[in-house]
Amino acid sequence: MRDFNTQQFTEQFESLFFGPARAYASLSVDFTEKMLRAQLDASQAYTETGISQLRSLLDVKDAEGLRSYMEGQQKVAKELTERFKGDAEKVVSLQQDFVQQSQKLTDANVKQASENVEKATRKA
Repeated sequence: MRDFNTQQFTEQFESLFFGPARAYASLSVDFTEKMLRAQLDASQAYTETGISQLRSLLDVKDAEGLRSYMEGQQKVAKELTERFKGDAEKVVSLQQDFVQQSQKLTDANVKQASENVEKATRKA
């Protein structure tokens, strides 16, 4: 009868389950942090633009001021459109990076598991 090797069992359990789970959790936390930072940056920029536009509107005192404000609105709309586009590209890039990193992690874990199974079958 073979003796049960708790150290070997612990190492295998770590390499097959806990290690990959921690690595994926770390990747997920990093992704979440990056997404939240991107959202906070975007929110801050949109809020500042909105407040700036409200302040500009408060400065309108006559027809000429209104015309100037309306012309400025076209510029602001163009800037916001570019900002939206950049923010969307950033989110897509973050998501693509997360998927690629997840795939690499999965591939490495599958390879490690295969190697562990191979070692275990050789010892048996």
